[in-house]
Amino acid sequence: MTEQQRSYWRVSDGAAVSASQAQIVWTRAAYPALVEVARRYHAVITSADLAEAVQEASGVRTRVNQRHWIGKVLSLVVLEAHRRGDPPLTALVVHAADGKVGAGYQEVLAVAGQPPLAQEMDREQHAAAARLACYRHFGADLPADGGTPALAPRLRAALQRKTAATTTRTSAHAAASVSAAAAAPRPPAICPNCFLELPATRVCDSCGQSVAP
Repeated sequence: MTEQQRSYWRVSDGAAVSASQAQIVWTRAAYPALVEVARRYHAVITSADLAEAVQEASGVRTRVNQRHWIGKVLSLVVLEAHRRGDPPLTALVVHAADGKVGAGYQEVLAVAGQPPLAQEMDREQHAAAARLACYRHFGADLPADGGTPALAPRLRAALQRKTAATTTRTSAHAAASVSAAAAAPRPPAICPNCFLELPATRVCDSCGQSVAP
């Protein structure tokens, strides 16, 4: 059986390995890989990049898309970090598409005995704080103030664009409202005695009452 015919195999000799064996090997490779990420302030890594890194480091590869197995590896990393008393290194792993840790982060909370976070941005803020704990714990070069939590760059940029777009729409709506009010015709002047519309002179033709502008 050739290397390409196997789902999981060892690069060194082409021998097949089981999915569970591969996950254990990849978890051992994932931990130091994530520690290296944690040593760079505000660094994150995508799940796809981590999947490639653990295959390269371990010498065990697969043709199975990482979406079908990286979650299990991250689950094992969560348990190992908890066992060691380390901050949750999986907070450093984000989706390439949106920069979010995603729903899988709830496992970090569960292992720590914390309640789940229903709101997506509450979860992302929690992960940002966990990343800061990782940077501090693993010796990243921090600013003098000790550093601050930060959303992943892609997510932060998306939120900034959304805020800018909302501000632009609000400003445009306000400007349109002002323009509409300015363009609206003034109601005609009415004689307070006769209740008739006044001419341009604002003097009532019927009773002679003058009405100020």
